[in-house]
Amino acid sequence: SLFLTAALVLALSPGAHGHAGADAGAGLSSSFYDDSCPGAGDIVRRVIQKARVADARIPASLIRLHFHDCFVQGCDGSLLLDNDLPAIMTEKEVPANDRSARGFKVVDDIKRALENACPGIVSCADILALASEISVELAGGPRWSVLLGRRDGTTTNIESANNLPSPFDSLEMLQEKFKNLGLDDTDLVALQGAHTFGRAQCQFTQRNCSAGQDTCLTDARVPTFNPFPCSAGQDEETLVNLDTVTPDVFDNKYYGNLLRGRAPLPSDQVMLSDPVAAATTARIVRRFSESQKDFFKNFAASMIKMGNISPLTGRAGEIRNNC
Repeated sequence: SLFLTAALVLALSPGAHGHAGADAGAGLSSSFYDDSCPGAGDIVRRVIQKARVADARIPASLIRLHFHDCFVQGCDGSLLLDNDLPAIMTEKEVPANDRSARGFKVVDDIKRALENACPGIVSCADILALASEISVELAGGPRWSVLLGRRDGTTTNIESANNLPSPFDSLEMLQEKFKNLGLDDTDLVALQGAHTFGRAQCQFTQRNCSAGQDTCLTDARVPTFNPFPCSAGQDEETLVNLDTVTPDVFDNKYYGNLLRGRAPLPSDQVMLSDPVAAATTARIVRRFSESQKDFFKNFAASMIKMGNISPLTGRAGEIRNNC
């Protein structure tokens, strides 16, 4: 499931909580639930393990929810809110999320299990942060110490959610949107690396399914640069593996795919092909393709940095009983 592009990026609109600063995560701590809900991580892990047996896409879908949450007015669980008009208009129906953001039932299952164990303690925003780390770890990726203590927002931000970038953004556009959130080129290349697992709909890829078309172009009409010809009659919502080598494993194969021009998402490939890439992102792509250890270390650091974007702490927000 596509979670970064059309997703991962977005400039917080005016009136949002600001962006990741040096002390953005000051109110968060890896030991936040040690006394109040000591088994929280194990409970989240159990639910995800069960869910991924039935649906291999779940780990990638869950991490995408965390990205989409954090990039709209900070990591506050706003993406999870349903319509409650006129007070709340859901972010689930903006173009970047509609019919593609998924895994909400698993989040509800996790919340139910946590409420049974420690009622009113663990926020929905923290569930997304924990679920992301556990999802990556279960798929063979790095482990990191998740900072916790976020509280849940009571509002959504449709203007900001509508500002999620297209998978067809230029590299400079992506860099600008990341920078607006305090994330640099290394964060950009590392976080896009989460496309090493999961699926995207054909319409978001370089397979030439464009929105509004019923089918992809036939092989004969696909431009020669395109390494992903669609079969005739393929629907634009047909799923495409984001990593053609190890689609359900979290590894550094994604960067090797990029170097061979085999990234399904145009906004991934621009990290090498864009005119500004040579001086900025290309060397980081090569570095990560040569060293999985280097990629894992940077991915974990960037996930912590992203999770620190404008959290609600202390008495701000609330702890939702239902995400």
